[in-house]
Amino acid sequence: MSKELQNKALFQQVVVLLQNAQQQVLRTVNSTMTYTYFEIGRMIVEEEQNGKERAEYGKQILKGLSQQLTKEFGKGFSLSSLEQIRKFYLIYSNSTMLLRILNIQIPQTLSTELDSQKTQSLSTEFKNIDFQTLISFFKLTWSHYTFLMRIDDEKERSFYEIESEKHNWSVRELKRQYDSALYTRLALSRDKEGVLKLSEEGQIIEKPKDIIKDPYILEFLGLPELHNYSESELEQEIINKLEHFLLELGEGFAFVARQKRITFDDKHFYIDLVFYNRVLKSFVLIDLKIGELKHQDLGQMQMYVNYYDREMCLEGENKTIGIVLCQNKSDLVVEYTLPDNNEQIFASKYKTILPSKEDLIKLINSK
Repeated sequence: MSKELQNKALFQQVVVLLQNAQQQVLRTVNSTMTYTYFEIGRMIVEEEQNGKERAEYGKQILKGLSQQLTKEFGKGFSLSSLEQIRKFYLIYSNSTMLLRILNIQIPQTLSTELDSQKTQSLSTEFKNIDFQTLISFFKLTWSHYTFLMRIDDEKERSFYEIESEKHNWSVRELKRQYDSALYTRLALSRDKEGVLKLSEEGQIIEKPKDIIKDPYILEFLGLPELHNYSESELEQEIINKLEHFLLELGEGFAFVARQKRITFDDKHFYIDLVFYNRVLKSFVLIDLKIGELKHQDLGQMQMYVNYYDREMCLEGENKTIGIVLCQNKSDLVVEYTLPDNNEQIFASKYKTILPSKEDLIKLINSK
């Protein structure tokens, strides 16, 4: 190896090392600040418990503390900020995941009086927890947590927290995934045990069905909802926004080809999009359809999948997965076209605008 190449290799290694160090420092700073807010929230709640009229006493505490902290540290400690910090502690001190990690057993009750006792008991428990143990739980930025606190359902909140940390989602991406009802779309295809796993482990991919969403939300393409565009235009916009499309597809996807030609008996066929999923070790073929799904579309995808299984897959790779993305479909057409034991061919709707929460619920419930 030449001296120039050696210097270049050394430079790249040092760059990677420094970048990793910067990221680690940033993560440590974020975790420390979040832990600090958690502790401030604990102190506020603990002080409130000493007041005879907690609601009024609590307002006085927050108002006085806000004035003093603002005078000492400047911006960042307004009354609304402290109320948010207090809420953060109340939510996460009761987090099933946190209590399990810290091995804290607190009886759950509905009594207001006992809830007060439980809060005091929790505060005492957290005082005795090792700093490093508690700080390691808070892996996201404060901005992530301020958004997560808006999610009332603990299981759903836990899912988005896990996925944000696992995939290094920005706050913007977290909001996008929440607005597209990712948790709900995944939960619909799972039993109770599977939904519980979503909240405890995030999305775990073990079989082909685990990667399927219905519907797929493609609002990032910027296409109108009415189908006054062609399949080739839809495909081109997906290629233009490939990074966004890969995020919507989920974990482990890598782009392979577009308009992949396969030929037999002197006839040419073209598969719209070809991906590979590293987790499942499978090719994933996607065909795009404008309008209503027809049984011929599923038959064509079956042909593509069979070809890839027999001609393209290498030893050790699993069976090919085929997904037909369409604007509308009849579940009965899908059911009677595909075999009972089907684990390879799937049909899903797609939406090119982000539906309102109400419309999305209707869309999901109409399945």
